[in-house]
Amino acid sequence: MKYDFNNTDKLDKIKEEVYDKAYKGTSTIAAIFNDCVIVGTDTRVSAGYFIAHKKGRKLFSITPKIAMTIAGLVADAQSLVDVLKYNSKLYELKQNKSMSAKSAARLLSLILHKNRFYPLYTELIIAGLDKNCFSVYRLDPLGSLINADYAATGSGTPYMIGFMEDNYKKNIDKNAGIKMISKALLSAMRRDMGSGNDFDILVIDKNGTYELSREEKDSLLQASLDIST
Repeated sequence: MKYDFNNTDKLDKIKEEVYDKAYKGTSTIAAIFNDCVIVGTDTRVSAGYFIAHKKGRKLFSITPKIAMTIAGLVADAQSLVDVLKYNSKLYELKQNKSMSAKSAARLLSLILHKNRFYPLYTELIIAGLDKNCFSVYRLDPLGSLINADYAATGSGTPYMIGFMEDNYKKNIDKNAGIKMISKALLSAMRRDMGSGNDFDILVIDKNGTYELSREEKDSLLQASLDIST
């Protein structure tokens, strides 16, 4: 089958269909801070107006220095997680060094773009270490790649981006960054019906990866409740 790459009407129709399916639920966010990059997601998995799962996993550690978040169709997103884990391990074995966050993002961008006429209905964030700096990359279903200080995906994006635009400061420490990410997530979870139930937060610094425990997350939730009452 041949495709007419100049047929913009067909491309626009595909984009409309892709974005319509990609924005049906989920809140994921990542941001760079002074000495780390912090990634967070909610845990609600929705199917239309039905909550299919309350403890879905949307945050994955690809290597000790790279994390990935997923939004959109679960099967498409999980397949890309597996592809990236496989290729990052293969890269490490061949090159005798770890893959950078930029290389991981570029690989996924090429895969998504290659499948643009049969798109994978997913939005992704890649966050981690690039040589001596931290980076955040956002990918859309057609392979567009954006590098920014912070990024969000899913139906909770307007609430999280609104919060970050008003409050984001790059030169703050890890603890302040964790509080900022948790507040951004909670702002989406309280207002977006496709997001909620619980959240996961992962911190990547030059020493490796660390995920918040249940006790630490409960402490953040309690602090948020104390503020709102």
